[in-house]
Amino acid sequence: MCGINGIVGLDNTSLLTQTITAMNFAIKHRGPDDNGVWTEGAIGFGHTRLSIIDLSSLGHQPMFSNDRKLVLVYNGELYNFKELKSELQSSYAFKTNSDTEVILAAYQKWGVDCLKRFDGMFAFALYDYNDNQVIVARDRLGVKPLYYNYSNSTLLFSSEMRAILKSNLVKRKIYKPALATYLRYQTVYSPDTIIEGVKILPAGHFMVFKNATLQVTKYWDVTTIDTSSCKGKSYDDITTDIRKLLFDSVEKRLVADVPFGAFLSGGIDSSAIVAIMSKLNKGKVKTFSVVFDEAKFSEAKYSQIVANKYKTEHHEINLTVSDFKKELPNALAAMDYPTGDGVNSYVIAKATKNAGVSMALSGIGSDELFAGYDVFRRTKKINTYNWVSTFPNFLKKIAAASIANLKPSVASDKFSELLMEPNWDIDSIYKYSRKVLSEKQLQEMSSNLWQEKNLFDDKMDAILSEESLSLLNGEYNLSRISLLEIGTYLENVLLRDTDQMSMAHALEVREPFLDYKLMQYVLAVPDNYKYPVTPKKLLVDSLSDLIPLEIINRPKMGFTFPWKEWMKGDLRLFCEQSLISLGEREYFNKNYLMNRWKLFLNNHPSVTWSRIWYLVVLENWMKQNNIE
Repeated sequence: MCGINGIVGLDNTSLLTQTITAMNFAIKHRGPDDNGVWTEGAIGFGHTRLSIIDLSSLGHQPMFSNDRKLVLVYNGELYNFKELKSELQSSYAFKTNSDTEVILAAYQKWGVDCLKRFDGMFAFALYDYNDNQVIVARDRLGVKPLYYNYSNSTLLFSSEMRAILKSNLVKRKIYKPALATYLRYQTVYSPDTIIEGVKILPAGHFMVFKNATLQVTKYWDVTTIDTSSCKGKSYDDITTDIRKLLFDSVEKRLVADVPFGAFLSGGIDSSAIVAIMSKLNKGKVKTFSVVFDEAKFSEAKYSQIVANKYKTEHHEINLTVSDFKKELPNALAAMDYPTGDGVNSYVIAKATKNAGVSMALSGIGSDELFAGYDVFRRTKKINTYNWVSTFPNFLKKIAAASIANLKPSVASDKFSELLMEPNWDIDSIYKYSRKVLSEKQLQEMSSNLWQEKNLFDDKMDAILSEESLSLLNGEYNLSRISLLEIGTYLENVLLRDTDQMSMAHALEVREPFLDYKLMQYVLAVPDNYKYPVTPKKLLVDSLSDLIPLEIINRPKMGFTFPWKEWMKGDLRLFCEQSLISLGEREYFNKNYLMNRWKLFLNNHPSVTWSRIWYLVVLENWMKQNNIE
C-alpha cells in the first residue's frame, strides 16, 4: 500500500517539484520502502511506496508504460491482476510482476473502461501523453482515499488531507456546512470535506482533467443490484453461494509477497475471516487482539477460543490506561482527518506491524452487509408505528417533550426529534440512526452553525437516487438500510479510519466482506432470509461448521476502549482543556460545551463518552493543522 500526490496546471517548474516533494514528505509513513517524484511542464506526480507485491526496485513509481506514453502513480491492490495480466500479455510486454504495470497495460488497451474490469482497492492517477489528459480514479467501494482541490484551472490531489494542506495551495479554512454536519454526525460525507475547497472523489468514480477542465464521472454503483440472482433459490442454496463467495474473497486477498495476519476480536466477523484463512493457508495464521484489564471490555476469552480452535499464532495486546496515555499523542498526531473512533485502530495496527506483519485482513463490512447493527432491527420496528405520523403537530410536540423529560437518554432525544418528521418511512427513520447531536442541541452549541445545510441529506439523496433502488422496498427493506449504511457510515467513518490509522504504521488492511461480487449478491437476498432474528444469521448459517458456538451465542460487543472510565480519570484534564479551547473558537458556545462536559461527568444518560470525545478530537485536529 502506498501514498500518491499530484498537481496539474502549476506553471512553475521549481515550485512544482518543491511542492510535490513536500507533499511526499507529509505522507512518507504510508510508504517507507521507496518514494519518487516526476514532473514535466505543469504536471507533477509523487509517490511513497509500501511494497506488498513485487518487492523489487522494478516496482518503483511513478511508473511509465513501455512506450512512455503513460505515467502512473498508484495506491492499492488489484486482486485479479494475474488474470488481467494473462489476458493482456499478447498486447503488452511486461517487465515487472507488479499489479501497477497491469493498470498501465489495461488502460493502454481499454482506456477508462479498464476500471470496470478491476477487482480491488485502489486510488491512482495516470497521465496520458496521447490525449494530454490526467485520469484520477478510486475503487468501487472507496476503500482507498483520494482528496482533491480544483481551483484556478489547477488540480491538486493526494491520498491524505495533510498533504493537500502541506502544499500551501489551499487555505486552511473550515467549510461551515461540513463542520455543522460533523457536529451532527461525527463525520463529513463524500464528496465534501471539513476544509473549504477540498473534496473527496466518491467511491466508484473517476475524473478527467483536460484543457484546464475537470469532469467527474461514476463508473460503478453499489446500488445496481440484480435481485433475480437469488430468485427461486432455497435458503440452503443461498448460504452455499455465500460460503463460496466468501472463500473466493479471502483467497484472492491472501496474495502477497510479505508476512500477513488478521485482526481477531472474537466476534462473528473476525472469527469467520480467521476460520477461512486457516482453511486456505498452509501455515499458521498470525492473529492479533486488544485486551484490557477492565474485564467488561475485554474480548480475550472469545478471541482465545478461535485462536485455539485454528491453532493460530496469537498475539494479545494488553492495553492499560497508562499505556494508552503514552500512545494517545501519537495516535492524535497520526489522525489525517478528525474522527471519534480512529484511535482504536491505531493501537492494534501498531502492534500488528511491530510483530513483523505488513498486511492484515479485517472483518469490516460484515455488519453493514448481514444486518448486524441494531439499526436494522430498530428501523424496521419503528417503521411499523408509522401511524404516529398522522397525529397533529401539537400532539407530537407534547409527546416529544414528555418523552425527553420523563426518560432522558440518547434514544429518547432521537425519538423526540423523529416524532416531528412528516413521514415515517425507512429513509426518514434512518436519518436519525447515527445522529450524535440534535438540531436543538446544535443550536445551543453554535448559534452560527445550526442553520447551515445538513450535508447528510445530500448524501442520502445521492444514495437513494438510483433507479435500481425502486426494487428495494417491501421484501428488501434490510438491503435498503444496508445501502445507506455502506454509503454513509462504512465509507466515511470505518474505511477512512482504517486507512489513516493502519497507514500511519505502513500496514495494509484488506476487507474480504467488501468484495463487490459478495456484496451485490447479499444485497439481492430478500428480508425473509436475512432478518436478524439472531446476530447475522445468514452469515452464521453459511459458515456454521467453522464458527464455534461460544462465538455465535456470545453477547455482541463493539470494538471499543473503556473510554468513559478513562475520560473521567487519567484523560480528564486533557479532555477538559480541549473543550475549553474549542469553546474559545468563533463558532462555539463555551458555556454550553462546559455544561455538556459536566453532564457527562455526572453520568447524565443523554451525554455519552462518544458525544464528548469527537469534540476533543476536533479541537486537537484543528490546532494541529492550524485550521482557521
